[in-house]
Amino acid sequence: MNLLTPFTLGSLTLSNRVVMAPLTRRRAGEGKLPTALMANYYAQRAGAGLIISEATEVDPRSIPDAPSRPGLFNAAQAQAWARVADEVHRAGGRIFVQLSHLGRASHPLLLVKGEQPVAPSAIAGKGVAFTREGPLPFPVPRALDIAEICDVIDQFAVAALLAREAGFDGVEIHAANGYLIDQFIRSGSNRRTDAYGGPVENRTRLLLEVTEAVAALWGVDRVGVRLSPWSDFNGMSDEDPLHTFCYAAEALDQIGIAYLHLVEPAGQTPGLSPVLRQKFGGALIVAGGYGHETAEAAIEDGTTDLVAFGEGFIANPDLPERFRLGLPLNTADRSTFYAGGATGYTDYPYLDAHQVLQ
Repeated sequence: MNLLTPFTLGSLTLSNRVVMAPLTRRRAGEGKLPTALMANYYAQRAGAGLIISEATEVDPRSIPDAPSRPGLFNAAQAQAWARVADEVHRAGGRIFVQLSHLGRASHPLLLVKGEQPVAPSAIAGKGVAFTREGPLPFPVPRALDIAEICDVIDQFAVAALLAREAGFDGVEIHAANGYLIDQFIRSGSNRRTDAYGGPVENRTRLLLEVTEAVAALWGVDRVGVRLSPWSDFNGMSDEDPLHTFCYAAEALDQIGIAYLHLVEPAGQTPGLSPVLRQKFGGALIVAGGYGHETAEAAIEDGTTDLVAFGEGFIANPDLPERFRLGLPLNTADRSTFYAGGATGYTDYPYLDAHQVLQ
């Protein structure tokens, strides 16, 4: 069972190749502070070889009572995250924090002083922002100027430093799913004509500068990047995903980061993972609807080194053990994904002694 064998990721030894995918659950408290409930949730899932936290905001313009996404841009948030990291480590797990900037996937009601969201270009995303007044369509964002782009890089660096203080094992840079770095990478959302737009070398510049800034604080062996070449979430598109993401993978390989985390549905045709394996020399994590058998097959045939699971971990805090024993999985209750509270969060049942002994 390759999925359950240890794996060396950078300077870390993971107990298995089962990764808990970053999962937005909207359970943070006032001030975007992680809570004791969140610490319990992550500690329950410490059997994963690696936990990647939910997307965590680096933008200090985010209002403190925005619906329940955690932040990591001040000392209070770092102290609250330290409790999460401590609980995971006490349970024998490893945890990276995923650092994210929403960019245009935001709303004035989510930003201090009602400011406009920012983006590479003044092109609205498709979808809704979850505000205290309910879900509202994304507005047309304001294009960042060059000086503000430097500020964004600094925001990721500050968050990375706070992540070290909080005791995380490493950092994943969120460059997927239609958030700010992804908005710069892809041609459908980036129409700039300066050093951050146009050819792929320019559109990936923010990704690479953020990665270098974070790696300077952590070391390349404790940094990963998440990409989603095929995702149209939040209205994303690219005219040539193969060229765009092969260039990004090669450039990240030159920096030398520990892993590339690729969101690509199992069985995607055409698939980029085999191509990116040739472009990137670090570890590859794939995510996208994998089950136990398909994950084993992907590792066996060399498609990937590790596999990330989302809903499987939501409903099964002991997911690797269920895989080991070949036992059925709990079914996730989607109605509770963002509902707040313990229901559908920390109350999913573990295997009982009878099941384990069967």
